[in-house]
Amino acid sequence: MPNYYFRPMGLFLPEPAEMGAGENRRSPTIGLPLSNTGLHFTSVEVAERHGKSARRHMISIDELFQRDWPHALEVGAIVERITEPRPRFAGLALDRPRIMGIVNVTPDSFSDGGRHDTAERAIEHGLQLAAEGANILDIGGESTRPGSDAVPLDEELRRVIPVIAGLRAKTDVRISIDTRKAEVMRAAAKAGADILNDVSALTHDPDALDAAAATGLPVILMHAQGDPKTMNDDPKYVDLVLDVYDYLASRVAACEAAGIPRAKICVDPGIGFGKHLHHNVQMMAHLSILHGLGVPVILGASRKKMIAQLCDVPDPKDRLPGSLATVMVGTQQGMQIVRVHEVAATKQAMSVWRASTLGIEPPA
Repeated sequence: MPNYYFRPMGLFLPEPAEMGAGENRRSPTIGLPLSNTGLHFTSVEVAERHGKSARRHMISIDELFQRDWPHALEVGAIVERITEPRPRFAGLALDRPRIMGIVNVTPDSFSDGGRHDTAERAIEHGLQLAAEGANILDIGGESTRPGSDAVPLDEELRRVIPVIAGLRAKTDVRISIDTRKAEVMRAAAKAGADILNDVSALTHDPDALDAAAATGLPVILMHAQGDPKTMNDDPKYVDLVLDVYDYLASRVAACEAAGIPRAKICVDPGIGFGKHLHHNVQMMAHLSILHGLGVPVILGASRKKMIAQLCDVPDPKDRLPGSLATVMVGTQQGMQIVRVHEVAATKQAMSVWRASTLGIEPPA
Protein backbone atom coordinates (compact mmCIF):
# COMPACT_ATOMS: atom_id res chain seq x y z
CA MET A 1 0.00 0.00 0.00
CA PRO A 2 1.47 3.39 -0.96
CA ASN A 3 1.71 6.34 1.36
CA TYR A 4 -0.22 9.36 0.08
CA TYR A 5 0.73 13.00 0.50
CA PHE A 6 -1.36 15.95 -0.69
CA ARG A 7 0.16 19.38 -1.29
CA PRO A 8 -2.50 22.11 -1.58
CA MET A 9 -1.93 24.23 -4.69
CA GLY A 10 -3.55 27.26 -6.26
CA LEU A 11 -3.74 28.96 -2.88
CA PHE A 12 -5.57 32.27 -2.62
CA LEU A 13 -7.55 34.48 -0.27
CA PRO A 14 -11.15 34.66 -1.48
CA GLU A 15 -12.92 37.99 -1.27
CA PRO A 16 -15.20 38.22 1.77
CA ALA A 17 -18.33 38.33 -0.43
CA GLU A 18 -17.39 34.93 -1.86
CA MET A 19 -17.08 33.34 1.55
CA GLY A 20 -20.54 34.17 3.01
CA ALA A 21 -22.22 32.33 5.84
CA GLY A 22 -22.65 28.63 5.25
CA GLU A 23 -20.10 28.57 2.43
CA ASN A 24 -19.99 25.46 0.27
CA ARG A 25 -16.74 23.71 1.16
CA ARG A 26 -16.52 22.29 -2.38
CA SER A 27 -17.53 25.36 -4.34
CA PRO A 28 -15.70 25.62 -7.69
CA THR A 29 -15.46 29.36 -6.98
CA ILE A 30 -13.65 29.23 -3.67
CA GLY A 31 -12.15 25.73 -3.72
CA LEU A 32 -11.44 24.01 -0.42
CA PRO A 33 -10.50 25.85 2.77
CA LEU A 34 -6.96 25.42 4.07
CA SER A 35 -7.97 24.81 7.70
CA ASN A 36 -9.00 28.18 9.15
CA THR A 37 -6.15 30.21 7.67
CA GLY A 38 -8.54 32.08 5.35
CA LEU A 39 -6.71 30.62 2.35
CA HIS A 40 -8.41 28.26 -0.10
CA PHE A 41 -6.89 25.88 -2.65
CA THR A 42 -8.07 24.78 -6.06
CA SER A 43 -5.88 21.75 -6.76
CA VAL A 44 -3.47 19.37 -5.09
CA GLU A 45 -0.19 17.75 -5.98
CA VAL A 46 -0.51 14.09 -5.05
CA ALA A 47 2.59 12.13 -4.12
CA GLU A 48 2.34 8.34 -3.92
CA ARG A 49 5.32 6.80 -2.17
CA HIS A 50 6.25 3.18 -2.66
CA GLY A 51 9.32 2.44 -0.55
CA LYS A 52 12.12 4.68 -1.81
CA SER A 53 10.33 5.85 -4.94
CA ALA A 54 7.59 8.44 -5.24
CA ARG A 55 5.31 9.43 -8.10
CA ARG A 56 3.78 12.91 -8.25
CA HIS A 57 0.94 14.34 -10.28
CA MET A 58 -1.46 17.29 -10.14
CA ILE A 59 -5.23 16.98 -9.86
CA SER A 60 -8.12 19.41 -9.47
CA ILE A 61 -10.40 19.53 -6.46
CA ASP A 62 -13.20 17.99 -8.54
CA GLU A 63 -10.97 15.09 -9.53
CA LEU A 64 -9.90 14.67 -5.92
CA PHE A 65 -13.50 13.88 -4.98
CA GLN A 66 -14.52 12.05 -8.14
CA ARG A 67 -11.59 9.63 -8.38
CA ASP A 68 -12.13 6.09 -7.19
CA TRP A 69 -9.21 5.96 -4.76
CA PRO A 70 -7.96 2.45 -3.88
CA HIS A 71 -7.41 3.57 -0.28
CA ALA A 72 -10.31 5.99 0.08
CA LEU A 73 -10.31 6.10 3.89
CA GLU A 74 -6.68 7.19 4.04
CA VAL A 75 -7.23 9.81 1.34
CA GLY A 76 -10.31 11.13 3.10
CA ALA A 77 -8.42 11.41 6.38
CA ILE A 78 -5.66 13.48 4.74
CA VAL A 79 -8.16 15.85 3.12
CA GLU A 80 -9.93 16.23 6.45
CA ARG A 81 -6.66 17.04 8.23
CA ILE A 82 -5.86 19.70 5.62
CA THR A 83 -9.26 21.38 5.71
CA GLU A 84 -10.37 21.07 9.33
CA PRO A 85 -10.01 24.24 11.45
CA ARG A 86 -7.09 24.26 13.85
CA PRO A 87 -7.96 24.90 17.49
CA ARG A 88 -6.27 27.70 19.39
CA PHE A 89 -2.58 27.10 20.03
CA ALA A 90 -1.46 28.31 23.46
CA GLY A 91 -4.66 30.34 23.49
CA LEU A 92 -3.94 32.02 20.14
CA ALA A 93 -6.52 31.81 17.35
CA LEU A 94 -4.91 30.64 14.11
CA ASP A 95 -7.22 32.37 11.65
CA ARG A 96 -4.31 34.61 10.63
CA PRO A 97 -0.52 34.25 10.77
CA ARG A 98 0.98 34.81 14.21
CA ILE A 99 4.41 36.30 14.82
CA MET A 100 7.00 34.72 17.11
CA GLY A 101 9.77 37.12 18.06
CA ILE A 102 13.24 35.72 18.76
CA VAL A 103 15.01 36.54 22.04
CA ASN A 104 18.46 34.94 22.09
CA VAL A 105 20.05 34.98 25.55
CA THR A 106 23.34 33.69 24.20
CA PRO A 107 26.82 35.02 23.43
CA ASP A 108 27.12 33.03 20.19
CA SER A 109 23.85 33.00 18.25
CA PHE A 110 24.55 33.28 14.53
CA SER A 111 22.70 36.56 13.98
CA ASP A 112 22.67 38.52 17.24
CA GLY A 113 24.95 36.73 19.66
CA GLY A 114 25.82 38.79 22.70
CA ARG A 115 23.33 41.61 22.10
CA HIS A 116 20.86 40.29 24.69
CA ASP A 117 23.10 38.06 26.79
CA THR A 118 22.02 39.48 30.14
CA ALA A 119 18.58 39.04 31.69
CA GLU A 120 17.98 42.79 31.72
CA ARG A 121 18.82 43.24 28.05
CA ALA A 122 16.85 40.18 27.02
CA ILE A 123 13.76 41.30 28.94
CA GLU A 124 14.00 44.78 27.45
CA HIS A 125 14.31 43.29 23.96
CA GLY A 126 11.37 40.94 24.54
CA LEU A 127 9.15 43.80 25.67
CA GLN A 128 10.16 45.80 22.60
CA LEU A 129 9.19 42.90 20.32
CA ALA A 130 5.88 42.57 22.15
CA ALA A 131 5.23 46.28 21.62
CA GLU A 132 5.98 45.83 17.92
CA GLY A 133 3.32 43.14 17.60
CA ALA A 134 4.87 39.81 18.55
CA ASN A 135 2.25 37.26 19.64
CA ILE A 136 4.90 34.91 21.04
CA LEU A 137 8.37 35.53 22.48
CA ASP A 138 10.79 32.64 21.93
CA ILE A 139 13.50 32.59 24.61
CA GLY A 140 16.63 30.59 23.86
CA GLY A 141 19.76 30.04 25.94
CA GLU A 142 21.61 27.59 23.71
CA SER A 143 22.65 28.36 20.15
CA THR A 144 21.78 25.47 17.81
CA ARG A 145 23.30 26.98 14.68
CA PRO A 146 25.32 24.56 12.50
CA GLY A 147 28.62 23.75 14.23
CA SER A 148 27.56 25.00 17.66
CA ASP A 149 28.57 23.32 20.91
CA ALA A 150 26.12 22.15 23.55
CA VAL A 151 25.55 24.39 26.58
CA PRO A 152 25.68 22.83 30.09
CA LEU A 153 22.34 22.54 31.87
CA ASP A 154 23.20 24.92 34.72
CA GLU A 155 24.37 27.60 32.32
CA GLU A 156 21.26 27.34 30.15
CA LEU A 157 19.03 27.59 33.22
CA ARG A 158 20.99 30.62 34.44
CA ARG A 159 20.46 32.34 31.11
CA VAL A 160 16.77 31.73 30.42
CA ILE A 161 14.81 31.34 33.66
CA PRO A 162 15.28 34.93 34.90
CA VAL A 163 14.25 36.19 31.47
CA ILE A 164 11.08 34.09 31.39
CA ALA A 165 10.17 35.11 34.93
CA GLY A 166 10.92 38.76 34.22
CA LEU A 167 8.86 38.83 31.04
CA ARG A 168 6.00 36.93 32.65
CA ALA A 169 5.74 39.65 35.29
CA LYS A 170 5.55 42.39 32.67
CA THR A 171 3.60 41.05 29.66
CA ASP A 172 0.72 38.76 28.75
CA VAL A 173 2.31 37.85 25.40
CA ARG A 174 2.85 34.10 25.10
CA ILE A 175 6.32 32.94 26.06
CA SER A 176 8.08 30.01 24.41
CA ILE A 177 11.21 28.29 25.69
CA ASP A 178 13.59 27.14 22.96
CA THR A 179 15.38 24.18 24.52
CA ARG A 180 16.29 20.51 24.05
CA LYS A 181 16.61 19.73 27.76
CA ALA A 182 13.86 18.23 29.95
CA GLU A 183 14.97 20.04 33.09
CA VAL A 184 14.93 23.41 31.33
CA MET A 185 11.40 22.63 30.10
CA ARG A 186 10.24 21.88 33.64
CA ALA A 187 11.86 25.00 35.09
CA ALA A 188 10.58 27.20 32.26
CA ALA A 189 7.04 25.94 32.77
CA LYS A 190 7.25 26.82 36.47
CA ALA A 191 8.63 30.27 35.61
CA GLY A 192 5.67 31.03 33.36
CA ALA A 193 6.44 29.70 29.86
CA ASP A 194 3.43 28.88 27.68
CA ILE A 195 5.07 26.80 24.91
CA LEU A 196 7.93 24.29 24.62
CA ASN A 197 9.94 24.65 21.40
CA ASP A 198 12.43 21.81 20.79
CA VAL A 199 14.63 21.76 17.68
CA SER A 200 15.13 18.01 18.21
CA ALA A 201 11.36 17.30 18.35
CA LEU A 202 11.75 15.93 21.90
CA THR A 203 14.40 13.35 20.92
CA HIS A 204 17.67 14.86 22.23
CA ASP A 205 16.94 14.35 25.93
CA PRO A 206 15.54 10.89 26.82
CA ASP A 207 13.30 12.54 29.44
CA ALA A 208 12.05 15.35 27.21
CA LEU A 209 8.91 13.65 25.90
CA ASP A 210 7.65 12.68 29.35
CA ALA A 211 8.64 16.06 30.78
CA ALA A 212 6.78 17.91 28.05
CA ALA A 213 3.68 15.79 28.54
CA ALA A 214 3.81 16.37 32.31
CA THR A 215 3.85 20.16 31.92
CA GLY A 216 0.66 20.08 29.88
CA LEU A 217 2.06 22.82 27.63
CA PRO A 218 1.81 22.95 23.83
CA VAL A 219 4.93 21.80 21.97
CA ILE A 220 6.69 22.74 18.75
CA LEU A 221 8.43 19.82 17.02
CA MET A 222 11.15 20.69 14.53
CA HIS A 223 12.77 18.50 11.90
CA ALA A 224 16.56 18.34 12.11
CA GLN A 225 18.82 15.69 10.65
CA GLY A 226 21.59 15.09 13.17
CA ASP A 227 23.09 17.14 16.02
CA PRO A 228 23.76 20.88 15.53
CA LYS A 229 27.51 20.27 15.75
CA THR A 230 27.58 18.11 12.62
CA MET A 231 24.10 18.29 11.05
CA ASN A 232 25.17 20.25 7.97
CA ASP A 233 28.32 18.25 7.24
CA ASP A 234 26.69 15.81 4.81
CA PRO A 235 22.89 15.61 5.09
CA LYS A 236 21.27 12.97 2.89
CA TYR A 237 17.65 12.31 1.96
CA VAL A 238 15.80 9.83 -0.21
CA ASP A 239 13.07 12.39 -0.91
CA LEU A 240 13.60 15.53 1.15
CA VAL A 241 10.02 16.78 1.36
CA LEU A 242 8.48 13.39 2.06
CA ASP A 243 11.27 12.44 4.49
CA VAL A 244 10.65 15.63 6.50
CA TYR A 245 6.89 14.96 6.42
CA ASP A 246 7.31 11.36 7.57
CA TYR A 247 9.66 12.32 10.39
CA LEU A 248 7.31 14.98 11.70
CA ALA A 249 4.36 12.58 11.39
CA SER A 250 6.26 10.06 13.51
CA ARG A 251 7.01 12.68 16.17
CA VAL A 252 3.39 13.83 16.27
CA ALA A 253 2.40 10.19 16.80
CA ALA A 254 5.01 9.79 19.54
CA CYS A 255 3.66 12.86 21.34
CA GLU A 256 0.09 11.61 21.12
CA ALA A 257 1.18 8.23 22.51
CA ALA A 258 2.86 10.07 25.42
CA GLY A 259 -0.34 11.95 26.24
CA ILE A 260 0.19 15.22 24.35
CA PRO A 261 -2.99 15.82 22.32
CA ARG A 262 -2.73 16.82 18.66
CA ALA A 263 -4.38 20.14 19.55
CA LYS A 264 -1.23 21.03 21.52
CA ILE A 265 1.26 20.16 18.77
CA CYS A 266 2.86 22.41 16.14
CA VAL A 267 5.52 21.37 13.59
CA ASP A 268 8.49 23.15 12.02
CA PRO A 269 10.25 21.94 8.82
CA GLY A 270 13.61 23.09 10.23
CA ILE A 271 15.03 25.34 7.51
CA GLY A 272 18.83 25.18 7.80
CA PHE A 273 18.88 22.22 10.18
CA GLY A 274 20.58 19.30 8.46
CA LYS A 275 19.84 20.85 5.07
CA HIS A 276 21.99 22.43 2.39
CA LEU A 277 20.83 25.24 0.12
CA HIS A 278 19.14 22.98 -2.43
CA HIS A 279 17.30 21.23 0.41
CA ASN A 280 16.18 24.51 1.96
CA VAL A 281 14.76 26.06 -1.20
CA GLN A 282 13.02 22.80 -2.08
CA MET A 283 11.41 22.69 1.35
CA MET A 284 10.36 26.33 1.08
CA ALA A 285 8.63 25.56 -2.21
CA HIS A 286 6.69 22.66 -0.69
CA LEU A 287 5.70 24.01 2.72
CA SER A 288 1.97 23.58 2.17
CA ILE A 289 2.30 19.78 2.11
CA LEU A 290 2.80 19.90 5.90
CA HIS A 291 -0.85 20.87 6.43
CA GLY A 292 -1.61 17.21 5.83
CA LEU A 293 -0.25 16.51 9.32
CA GLY A 294 -3.35 18.17 10.78
CA VAL A 295 -1.45 20.54 13.09
CA PRO A 296 -0.27 24.17 12.86
CA VAL A 297 2.99 24.81 11.01
CA ILE A 298 5.66 27.31 12.02
CA LEU A 299 8.31 28.65 9.65
CA GLY A 300 11.64 29.91 10.95
CA ALA A 301 13.87 31.17 8.14
CA SER A 302 14.74 34.62 9.47
CA ARG A 303 18.33 35.68 8.70
CA LYS A 304 19.24 32.09 7.79
CA LYS A 305 22.34 31.16 5.78
CA MET A 306 20.10 30.28 2.83
CA ILE A 307 19.55 34.01 2.29
CA ALA A 308 23.29 34.68 2.32
CA GLN A 309 23.90 31.89 -0.20
CA LEU A 310 21.21 33.13 -2.54
CA CYS A 311 22.01 36.85 -2.28
CA ASP A 312 25.64 37.13 -1.14
CA VAL A 313 24.81 38.81 2.16
CA PRO A 314 27.45 37.70 4.69
CA ASP A 315 26.22 39.75 7.67
CA PRO A 316 23.02 38.23 9.13
CA LYS A 317 21.81 41.67 10.20
CA ASP A 318 21.68 42.72 6.52
CA ARG A 319 19.27 39.93 5.58
CA LEU A 320 15.97 41.64 6.37
CA PRO A 321 14.75 41.79 2.73
CA GLY A 322 15.42 38.08 2.29
CA SER A 323 13.84 37.30 5.64
CA LEU A 324 10.67 39.16 4.65
CA ALA A 325 10.61 37.22 1.39
CA THR A 326 10.60 33.94 3.32
CA VAL A 327 7.76 35.24 5.49
CA MET A 328 5.72 36.04 2.37
CA VAL A 329 6.40 32.60 0.89
CA GLY A 330 5.27 31.03 4.15
CA THR A 331 2.22 33.27 4.50
CA GLN A 332 1.12 32.45 0.96
CA GLN A 333 1.32 28.74 1.84
CA GLY A 334 -0.70 29.05 5.04
CA MET A 335 1.97 28.96 7.72
CA GLN A 336 0.20 29.67 10.99
CA ILE A 337 3.27 31.06 12.79
CA VAL A 338 6.43 32.77 11.53
CA ARG A 339 9.51 32.97 13.75
CA VAL A 340 11.46 36.18 13.09
CA HIS A 341 14.01 38.63 14.41
CA GLU A 342 12.39 41.81 13.04
CA VAL A 343 8.80 41.84 14.28
CA ALA A 344 7.70 45.34 13.21
CA ALA A 345 8.87 44.86 9.62
CA THR A 346 7.28 41.43 9.46
CA LYS A 347 3.93 42.70 10.72
CA GLN A 348 4.00 45.54 8.21
CA ALA A 349 4.77 43.22 5.30
CA MET A 350 2.04 40.75 6.24
CA SER A 351 -0.55 43.51 6.69
CA VAL A 352 0.19 44.97 3.26
CA TRP A 353 0.11 41.52 1.65
CA ARG A 354 -3.25 40.62 3.16
CA ALA A 355 -4.92 43.95 2.33
CA SER A 356 -3.51 43.97 -1.20
CA THR A 357 -4.50 40.36 -1.84
CA LEU A 358 -8.07 40.91 -0.66
CA GLY A 359 -8.31 44.35 -2.21
CA ILE A 360 -9.88 45.82 0.91
CA GLU A 361 -8.74 47.97 3.79
CA PRO A 362 -8.19 46.07 7.04
CA PRO A 363 -10.73 46.80 9.78
CA ALA A 364 -9.82 49.62 12.14
